[in-house]
Amino acid sequence: MYQKAHFHYKQTIATILADKAEFIEIAKEEILKSRLIIENYIAQNPFFEVTLEGYDLDENAPPLIQKMIEAGNMFDIGPMSTVAGTIAGAAVEKMKDCGASFALVDNGGDMAIYNKGNKPTVVGVYAGTGSISNLGFSIPPSEDILGICTSSGTVGPSISFGKADAAIIFSKNPSLADSAATALGNALKETGAENIEKALLVVSNVEGVDGAVLIQGGDIGFVGNVPKLVKANVDYDIITKG
Repeated sequence: MYQKAHFHYKQTIATILADKAEFIEIAKEEILKSRLIIENYIAQNPFFEVTLEGYDLDENAPPLIQKMIEAGNMFDIGPMSTVAGTIAGAAVEKMKDCGASFALVDNGGDMAIYNKGNKPTVVGVYAGTGSISNLGFSIPPSEDILGICTSSGTVGPSISFGKADAAIIFSKNPSLADSAATALGNALKETGAENIEKALLVVSNVEGVDGAVLIQGGDIGFVGNVPKLVKANVDYDIITKG
């Protein structure tokens, strides 16, 4: 039985799961630490927060900030496009380093997961009121942390310039997963299966992006190494959201 907690601090609204309660507290501390690093950097560099384009790499910035910049620059989008995935990834990495066998942080739909057990974890898909529902991805156990990040032009408050119900990225780099999801969502300017196929080209050959899924209405497209899609009884009342 996993321990579970809902954590809300300022803009961060997260669900945390772990095999032991002590790792929940470790995750909360790491989320707060990561937020403080980002807030302090923004206080000194306000443009970091508002730019929607690539940001010059700052060799003097903390490693967390450099990771955000590098991930955003892969798609020439702002570093804040990576913020939720980066914070989730930092928290799960800390839980893993402290001895957790299972750790998951869902930061408003941008998730990092570590599971070195012997059973897969099913992660549900939420694409709003579209016809794609009650499906999930079966994530196999692994020694690696996996980032699973989602962008949407129809669901949630995040900035998107596209029409995707759900643009989902799988990457061992949660920061990259977040920026790639934003880029993929932005790329879907028109509806239709042919436009989904075209949009997926944006992420199909990017180093570090393992796989991608793009959902719009009743259409769905895949590229790369995507975990097995399975039927899932998704409880939409427990989805991490504001």
